[in-house]
Amino acid sequence: MPSTVFITGASGGIGSAAAEALAADGCNLCLCYSKSRENALTLAEGIRKKYGVEALAVRCDLTDVTSIDSAVGLCRKKLGAPDILINNGGADYFGLFQDMTDSELISLMNADLIGAMLLTKRLLPDMIKAHHGHIINISSIWGEVGASCETAYSAAKAGLIGFTKALGKECAPSGVRVNGISPGFIDTAMNSRLSAQERGDIIEQIPTCRAGDPQDIAQAIAFLVSGKADYICGQIIRIDGGWL
Repeated sequence: MPSTVFITGASGGIGSAAAEALAADGCNLCLCYSKSRENALTLAEGIRKKYGVEALAVRCDLTDVTSIDSAVGLCRKKLGAPDILINNGGADYFGLFQDMTDSELISLMNADLIGAMLLTKRLLPDMIKAHHGHIINISSIWGEVGASCETAYSAAKAGLIGFTKALGKECAPSGVRVNGISPGFIDTAMNSRLSAQERGDIIEQIPTCRAGDPQDIAQAIAFLVSGKADYICGQIIRIDGGWL
């Protein structure tokens, strides 16, 4: 029986690459988006045609509990209970921490940390009952070392790392493996605000001499949810070309 994947941020660079990689392995997919509906619909249609699996585009606003519950309910109805959860969705804020409004801070923490925890809380019982499941949380190197002018984002991603390590220990006896990925500088829309000079300065610091590609993250996700990674649990896999 094919796995069912619930993936947030599916319309973005890392999310869409991960969806393609998992579809290639025969998984059915619930492709969750917050705002990019057309991108998600196009991705779902392309995956269905190319890989012959089920692919459903569903809106899931990680800052809204009602939206989360609606997305989970629709996924269960159309595809069955997911046995793979990829917490990839989120938001960013670049600027001084003191300049963030309270609502911006709360919204970012909900999108980057609390939303992932709420989703996990809803999907985990079915995995534990089946004694099988995989949860992959997409964090960031800034969750490990912090980034100036991305303080709230760094805090949320650090929280996701702690959540991953603790939940991994808690769920391992029940046959559910929880791991995280800590991407470095990846070619995504989030980094498109950088100038050519800023991009070049960063790449000069990376030993592999290039920015990461979403496929670099996608292939790691596919590995972590495969039988080849059965003894990996509660770990944060840093993928940064040796930057840190």
